[in-house]
Parts: sequence; C-alpha cells; structure tokens
Amino acid sequence: MPLEPSLAAEIESAVAEGFADQVAHTQNLVRFATLRGAEHGCQDYVFEAFRARGYATERFAMDRAALAAHPGSGRIDERHSEAPIVVGHHRPAGQAGRSLILQAHVDVVPTGPLDLWRHPPFDPVIEGDWLYGRGAGDMKAGHAANLFALDALSRLGLQPASSVTIQSVVEEESTGNGAMAAHLRGYRADAVLIPEPEDEALVRANTGVVWFTVEVRGKPVHVREMGAGANAIDAIWRVVGALREVEARWNAERTRHRHFETEAHPINLNIGRISGGDWASSVPAWARVECRIALYPGTRAADAAAEIERAVADFAAGDPFLAQSPPVVTFNGFMAEGYVLAEGSEAEAVLGRAHERATGRALTSFMSPSYLDTRVHALYEGIPALCYGPRAENIHGFDERVSLASVQRSTVAMALFVAEWCGVERKSALRG
Repeated sequence: MPLEPSLAAEIESAVAEGFADQVAHTQNLVRFATLRGAEHGCQDYVFEAFRARGYATERFAMDRAALAAHPGSGRIDERHSEAPIVVGHHRPAGQAGRSLILQAHVDVVPTGPLDLWRHPPFDPVIEGDWLYGRGAGDMKAGHAANLFALDALSRLGLQPASSVTIQSVVEEESTGNGAMAAHLRGYRADAVLIPEPEDEALVRANTGVVWFTVEVRGKPVHVREMGAGANAIDAIWRVVGALREVEARWNAERTRHRHFETEAHPINLNIGRISGGDWASSVPAWARVECRIALYPGTRAADAAAEIERAVADFAAGDPFLAQSPPVVTFNGFMAEGYVLAEGSEAEAVLGRAHERATGRALTSFMSPSYLDTRVHALYEGIPALCYGPRAENIHGFDERVSLASVQRSTVAMALFVAEWCGVERKSALRG
C-alpha cells in the first residue's frame, strides 16, 4: 500500500534534517583516491560507518576461483583489485515487508592530466549547487544516499520491517567482479536499488561490455631502412579499422533490439589506451591497444568475444605483413552481458510513487549504453534491478560534479521507496 502522506512528509523532513551530514560524508568519500587497487582505506571508512549505525557488518576478499568459474565474471589479471567487499546487514524484528539490497561502488576511473581540472580531483569543493571531484557523481553521492536514506527512517525512530543489505563494492569500473563476488557469496533479496547518476530516471535497458587488448609485433629496423621493416603501430591502426567495421555492423542491427531502435549509435567501441615502440628513430617492434565495446542485451559475451577474434584474424589473413605476424587478442576485463528491466514490476511501481512524491514528476526510463552492476541481479538473480540516482555531469571526465539538490531529491525518493517496499517498524534497540 502507498505510504500515508503524513509519514511521507516526515521522511522528507528527516532527509532534509540530515542532509548537511550526508554532504559531509560524501565529501569524505571523495577525498579517498579510490583508483583501481587503492580502495582499501575507503572501504575501512565505509565499514566503520556501517558498524557505527549498528548494522551487522562484514568485509571479505573476492573469491577468485569462484569468479573464474562463473561466465558472467570479468577476466582477472595482475591489475585486479584486492580490496575487500564491505556489507552491512539490517535485520528487523520480524519480516513483515519485502527484502532489499542497496548497492554502490567506491572505485573510480583515473583522473587524467591534473592541470585540466578546475580543482584537484580528490578535493571535494562545493560551488553553488555542485559538489566537484572524481567519483562525486560516479558514484559516491549514491553510495552515501544508500546509508542516509536509512538514517532518515532511523531519525524518526523507524527501521525497515524487512531485511536490508547494504553493499559497498569495487571493480565496478573494470570487471564487475565486486558485485559478482557479493552474488557468489549468496546475498539475495526481493529487489535491488543501485543509485548510479542517472538524472533521476530509471534505466530500462543496459548494454553489456567486453574489454580486450590487441597486440602486434613488428619488424624493427633503423628508420633509414624503413622500407625493410614493418611498423607495428601502423599495423595496429589497420586492425583498429577492422574493429570499426565490427562496430558499424553491430550498430546497423539496432532496429532488431527493443529500446535501442532510435538510438543513433548504441554500440560504442572505445580505443581506451595505446602504447608501442621504444625509440623515435627505430621502426616500432610492438604496439598494443586496449579496447572496450558494448553488446546488446541477449548477446552472449562469449559470442561477441569470438566474433572480435574472427574479425581480427580475417583481416590479418588479408594483410601482407599481419598474415605472417598475426595479432594477438586477449580479454582482460569486462565480460558482461546486458539486460532489459521488465516493465510492470511492483518494485518499479513503488519507485515511481516515491519519485513522484520527491520530485513532482512522473518517473521516466531510458536506455543506458554503459556497464551497470544491476546486470548481476537482473541476469543471475532474476529480481527487479532498479538503477536510479541523481544528476551528475562530466563523469569519467574533467571537473566531474553532482547536483546537491538532485542528490537530496533522490535520497528522499530512496527513503520513501525503502519505507514502502520494506515496510517500517519501530526501531529495535538491538541489531545483529
């Protein structure tokens, strides 16, 4: 049943009352430079924040053997984070409502050249409505909102009447293995909410993602004899051209995929890193590109990987040099499939009412051509996987920032959602 208007108003006021503390907590999260493999300190901070509120709190290492055995896990290499997953459990007096997972990630992408930022990227400066910093939007504001939505209920002497699990994960930006590790640990619920920066809208469909590397070996000679050698950098750019043909072919198939038909370019191939050569006056002996490409929901990641390998091999077979020195393709990160959120679930209806109360607008949904951890819950748990969160700008770019007014509205919507989905009861004197 929808919440009583009087309770909804009290929850809205409770979020407002705690919002200054929520902003300060978000700033604390941003101060941690949680680049891949460097999330330990932040996860310790999160652990203490969960424990201080009385949640049964645990941290655990990702089980690499279990991850390697699951087809939805990302490929593990030496760059994979060893930071723990942190989980807090709210256990109610009974189990009157429906259970929920609230999940967020703390890992962030690299900053790029620091001189292109207005402020140091891990200095959480506030200017007007905007909180700046790497990860401010993606997704430390949402991470804090998970906790402070529950704090708002607690401020009213209430708590969810069903189990709530708060998960703080890593590896969201590179493999998806943090969320997968929590899944493999056995955590389950009736729904999941992940407050990524989605402009206060609900993600309806989400692409899968595959990461791969292509490496070419050349024939080094002095540049005075360039014609006698083979330039690996030139050769690898010819391979990139073949990969662009795969991208174009997959984009041409968009009309066969619901929610993607009107998107001009839903499948994006990104050449994310390039390296090669050893000396400006030597024909390069090696070159390497690291790539990311999206997949439509329903496409098996393994099938997409096989098509990429075939495309590279077929191109190489017709290239005079590469036919003798074939490129090597390796898969070294995301091997994730996309999903479509089924319409008409009760969880979506509850979120719709919460959103409308918080914003005054009907909830809208859209397709996101990116990776989201909600895919773990949608594909492997079969539960409503709701990705919904505040407005942010420049995520993965310079001067990343999140709107504080939007964060507050989103937190109100999340607290209202928890109250209706889980039900509420008087706050227990003991948790555990």
